Amino acid sequence: MKRGKKNSDAGEPVTNPDTRIGSSEVDTVKPSLSSMKSMGLLLAVLMVASVMFSLSVVLRDPPSDDAVESVAASRVLQLRFHQANESDGEESEKKEHLVPGLDKESCLSRYEASLYRKESTFKQSSYLEARFKRYQDLHRRCGPFTSSYNSTLDKLKLGDRSDWGVSGCSYVIWLNSDGELGSRMLSLASAFLYALLTKRVLLVEQGVEMADLFCEPFPHTSWFLPSEFPLNEQSLLRHLVLDSTDQQKLFFCEEGQALLKETPWLILKADSYFVPSLFSISSFEQELEKLFPVKETVFYFLGQHLFHPANVVWGLITRYYSAYLARADQRIGIHIEVSGTTNLVEQILACGVRHELLPEVDKERHLPSSQVLNRKSKAVFVSSSSPGYYFESIRDVYWENPTVTGEVISVHRPSHKEYQKTQRNMESRRAWTEIYLLSCSDVLMVTSPWSSLVEVAHGLGGLKPWVLNETDHDSFCTRARSMEPCSQKPGSHGCKILRDE
Repeated sequence: MKRGKKNSDAGEPVTNPDTRIGSSEVDTVKPSLSSMKSMGLLLAVLMVASVMFSLSVVLRDPPSDDAVESVAASRVLQLRFHQANESDGEESEKKEHLVPGLDKESCLSRYEASLYRKESTFKQSSYLEARFKRYQDLHRRCGPFTSSYNSTLDKLKLGDRSDWGVSGCSYVIWLNSDGELGSRMLSLASAFLYALLTKRVLLVEQGVEMADLFCEPFPHTSWFLPSEFPLNEQSLLRHLVLDSTDQQKLFFCEEGQALLKETPWLILKADSYFVPSLFSISSFEQELEKLFPVKETVFYFLGQHLFHPANVVWGLITRYYSAYLARADQRIGIHIEVSGTTNLVEQILACGVRHELLPEVDKERHLPSSQVLNRKSKAVFVSSSSPGYYFESIRDVYWENPTVTGEVISVHRPSHKEYQKTQRNMESRRAWTEIYLLSCSDVLMVTSPWSSLVEVAHGLGGLKPWVLNETDHDSFCTRARSMEPCSQKPGSHGCKILRDE
């Protein structure tokens, strides 16, 4: 979609000085020399005045944010998530105007992310685009410190449950758990989808690190719960929290959702991806099918809207990518979860060779054959929960032996400081950096699909990872059926399942 040319003088009549001059020539009487000089001086003054007036219109009356938004809103989401087939310079210029109300310098990742990931074959539905836009409008109208928010909060403080719907605003508050970053991101994406389905506004408990990790996702407002909100006043919140096992089970049942429609404030704390359970609620089913015609794209599109690395994290990501990964023809991500499996490195390499993800090495030669002309380069990014053993083992294989194909393999890993105590926010920055770099891979190999870090990485990147077979070593690995988190787990939520326990 082409970006329209901005006309800063829109609505102002354009006066052509030449036209005014021509109209004076209908007089057939030849003017005197002095009158011609006077007329020329007058015309010059008028031309200068016209230019000054135009500048005044531009400088004193720039288009309002609302005017810019009304023009750009319909194309914002499509441009934001799909690369155009244009030069990087043109693409960068377009991205400066993607989201009205969001400053580029405050969140560089929002505008530069497409430079680090290949274009996805999945396109979000026009219905999803429209729903995101409607949600942004709702969040701006009902967000923190708006009159609607203040009115609804005042009723909560007074214990007044009557006429709460007058403001037209209801909320789901996501509480920051103590779980791993990946688990929290999965939970937060689920909470946002629930807010989208129930027309609630999502407010996020900021905690000590959320603003340090993620940009604000919505224009002209904030998604952070104000610190003044009475989270610690249990007397006010006793009727808002799902505080028993039975109540938690009812959450995924129709009758539970019917009761929650009358609750303006819903407080949610979870550390898992409960989107599959939302699909089990019949009243949501039709809406979900329209939002996500391809079911496995749910987290991919939610993540593209919600999770933009803050500038401090984006700097870590882009510096590492530029130094070690950018020049390779292909990027291969490998995440290793330590388990009881023996010969893990051998199985990873065998999987890579079997499916032509990694080249085989020639242990008989010290130099590549002169007849091999393939000089393609591959950068392998190894992420592991263990010390450097696995990284070093894979690196040494391709350092000590030439490849049969002649491909050049470089092996890298993030800074590994598992034995060094660091502040929690720095640990989370590193984890977010690691997740994002894995999501930028062209191919992803994992030893286990159950890591939340892995689930977020392949979900954000739109990747179906290759998963090692722990029970059948002869087949080495298999391709995941879906890029959606938890797609291979048996259902653990849903009203029917919980009732059958």
